[in-house]
Amino acid sequence: MKAEITLEYIRENGLILLEAISGSRAYGTSTPESDTDYRGVFILPEDHILGTKYTEQVSDSTNDTTFYELKRFLQLVEQNNPNILELLNIPDDCIIYKHPSFDYILEHRDKFITKLCKNSIGGYARQQISKAGGLNKKQNWEKDKVTRKDILDFCYVIEGNKTRPIKDWFQLYGYVSDAQVFCGVVNVPNARDMYTLYYDGLSSNCFSSDYNKVERQKLIDFQINTASKLGLGYKGIMKTDEKSSNQLRLSSIPKDEKPIAIFSYNQDGYSQHCKDFREYEDWLTKRNTARYTDVKSHGQGLDGKNLMHCKRLLEMAREIGSGQGINVRRPNAEALLDIRRGKVSLPDLVVWAENEIKVIDEIFDNSDLPSEVDTKLLDELCVKVRKAFYSGNS
Repeated sequence: MKAEITLEYIRENGLILLEAISGSRAYGTSTPESDTDYRGVFILPEDHILGTKYTEQVSDSTNDTTFYELKRFLQLVEQNNPNILELLNIPDDCIIYKHPSFDYILEHRDKFITKLCKNSIGGYARQQISKAGGLNKKQNWEKDKVTRKDILDFCYVIEGNKTRPIKDWFQLYGYVSDAQVFCGVVNVPNARDMYTLYYDGLSSNCFSSDYNKVERQKLIDFQINTASKLGLGYKGIMKTDEKSSNQLRLSSIPKDEKPIAIFSYNQDGYSQHCKDFREYEDWLTKRNTARYTDVKSHGQGLDGKNLMHCKRLLEMAREIGSGQGINVRRPNAEALLDIRRGKVSLPDLVVWAENEIKVIDEIFDNSDLPSEVDTKLLDELCVKVRKAFYSGNS
């Protein structure tokens, strides 16, 4: 049985071709709070390559450390993946280890830069713009003190040609505070999301906490002593102990009962609210507190870290399209950090980025870069590195 390929396994068995520090520490934009990211390339044992089992990459539980198997690494080179191109051009002071056979690949790294970078790096920059605005939504959630709503918040009573929230309607017409539990609901035929509402006044008088407990008990005793019912058995509009369901509770209504209202239920709206709220709670649990505090403190409503990366990526894309190669260590690191700290107008930066993307597209369209990576070269390099590594002749 072949061994499981893990980070520990490739380290212990000398299978690493390249290991380097990546991310902000390579760009020169790290802060005291920055994590240290590691990226690298490894090679599978020969029996794994000859067999049917293939492991593309291995990572730690936080994804701060990721290693790509040689074949997968070259596939990503072919796609001009930004992280992979950066790894090929990582500053020397970030390289922790390099196997001699990996030099075969590094010798050709300039041949891997193609017009695909326009979309791979430019598209990555667009993602950073989107992410920068995404945090604003979550900050607004917190600012508005988001609370979990229930089904009733999405129910509206029809009043002529207008509607009124059902909670307000109950209050306006003097119903008890827990009125919904004494209601019966049935579908309106041939009308989507429309319902007829009935009310069990007797059950309300017997059990609503709005009424005096002694008086309620007297009424209950009287009904029992006279062999009378304590109510009509309505199920209420929604369950009070289960907020996960988005369905109304329907009841059987006695033949001669009169409805008190017609109402609509925005089920899709309630379902979306539940989804948003789960996302919000998940964000609260997983958010980077230090990063969130940074964004909140400068008050611009946009994530400066994402926009810093957007600026860095677009600068790199322009350099690549202009034939200047890939420069991972940024000469303007302090200016980039000012973006993260919110010391520049982030909304203005978004406008600049959107315009810059158009300029970069034009630069790439007119550049002399090849349209794609030479796949024959990649195949030859993969074979050459494997033969050298497995034979020990590197």
